[in-house]
Order: sequence, then C-alpha cells, then structure tokens
Amino acid sequence: MKLLSYSTADGPSFGLLTSDGEGVVDLGARLSDVRDLDHLLQSGRLDEAADFANNSADVALANVTYERLLPWPGKIFCIGVNYGGRSAEYADKTDAAYPSVFVRFPDSFTGHERSLIRPPESPQLDYEGEIVVVIGTEGRRIPVENARDHIAGLSLGNEGTIRDWVRHAKFNVTQGKNWESTGAIGPHLVTIDEISDFDDLHLTTKVNGKLRQDDHPRTMKYSIEYQVHYLSTFTTLRPGDIIFSGTPTGAGARFDPPIWLEPGDVIEVSVPELGTLRNTVVDEFPDGSSHITPEPQ
Repeated sequence: MKLLSYSTADGPSFGLLTSDGEGVVDLGARLSDVRDLDHLLQSGRLDEAADFANNSADVALANVTYERLLPWPGKIFCIGVNYGGRSAEYADKTDAAYPSVFVRFPDSFTGHERSLIRPPESPQLDYEGEIVVVIGTEGRRIPVENARDHIAGLSLGNEGTIRDWVRHAKFNVTQGKNWESTGAIGPHLVTIDEISDFDDLHLTTKVNGKLRQDDHPRTMKYSIEYQVHYLSTFTTLRPGDIIFSGTPTGAGARFDPPIWLEPGDVIEVSVPELGTLRNTVVDEFPDGSSHITPEPQ
C-alpha cells in the first residue's frame, strides 16, 4: 500500500493511492473514528486500510494537496554521517563506534510538492536526500534480526539544513536542523510488504534536474536494521516515530564554493520503490510571508 496525508476543499484527510497512481481512496471517510495517518499507526489499525486497497478513487490525485506525511509524528530521529564516504567530508575523520544521532521537530518538515522556506537570517539552505523509516510496532531493545517486524514502511525525506546555524556552538546541530518547513517528508508511506532488501534501494537527489546525490543503503556504516536496534536500546520506539536514516555525499555544502538552495530551485529525492519527493524553494520575510524572488529583468 501507498498511504498519504492530503487536503481538498473539504478539508484534511488521509488515504490510499489507487493502483493506477491516479486517484486516492479516502480512508478518513471510511474509518471515521481515525483522525489521521498518525492515529492509524498509533492505534495499530494499519491492516484495516488494506481492506480498501481495491476500492475506486474518491478523488483524483491531481485535485489533492499533499500534506506532511505524518501530521504530528512522535519522535523524529536523524542519523548523521552514515553513508560511505561521508566521514571524509569532515575535518574530524573520527570513525565513531556508534551512530551520530540528533532530533528534529515535526514542523521543521512540510509535504510533497510544497515549498521549502529559506529564512531571512541565512542564505545557507541545503538539501539532504534520505530514506525515512516509519515505525509501526512498539519495541524496546529490538534485535537487529527483528527490526523489520517493527517497521510500518518507508518514505522519502529531504532533511533540509541551515548550514551556518549548525555551527553556532560545539556539540550540537539543533538550531540549524529545526527551522520551520526547511525539510520535507513524503510523498507516500510505502508499506514494508512492498519493499525487499533495503540494501538494494537506489537513492538519488537532483537539484534543477542535475544529479547531486547517488547511493545505496548497502554503503551505510549503520544499516537501517541496526538503527532501529540502537535507538530502541535507550528509548521505546512507538508507532508513528520516524527515522531519517542518513544522507549520501553530495550536499551543497560540500561543493567548492558551496551551492546553496535559492528561491525557484526544484529538489527531487527519489527511490524507484518509494517514488519521488519534490519541493521548490521560496524566501521567507521577517513578517512571516514568503514568495519566490522574481528573476532579474
């Protein structure tokens, strides 16, 4: 199944993508006691959605606006410096014995086909294409070999970052990782039954059609399964928690000179089995408004 959160003129809802990819089956109307996709996972009712997998579309996909995949996810973990070659991008080449972990807030992400917002305080908005893990079954101290049993499915993420703000202080990146709507998640939650070996997934990121990131999870120092194991050692993973599993080499900060995202840019994060997460960039102004800066005449 491919699930999504969306809105129409009638308000917000959540649903299933039809098999032809052209329409949406409205689960919000059919499961009236489930408020959103978060609640579907948290209440352990994901299997009920499958009962409607062959239904006809209630609304054309072209007529919906994608919302953040999980409206208010629980814990949001991000794994840093994980793909092959990433440690070489840093002056400190320490080969850590454990994953680098930090957290983000839900409203630092937006949805598919929505705008990433570059704040007036910094021009250094950068992209990070990632595979996102969505937890479906609660667990603590989960063995690596059982990790898949706790995963509802996968999605795509752009773990957008304000680079100079991650260096405001030593030993933290929180400030640069949590500007509102600087990242994105979506377009769909692809359930785990549709995904084979994680190592075979092919992740790419393009900016304005140009390939910037290109890798497979097989090069990760810490596999997706190990991430689930490690995180569940110190905290209980619950349905609706998500893990941004790391980004490959090729972010804009690593070019010489750096290539920051600018208004009007289009970022596409893709994995064939998961689809493409697409976002544009707009500028935010101090009063909170935003728009694309027009091209000079």
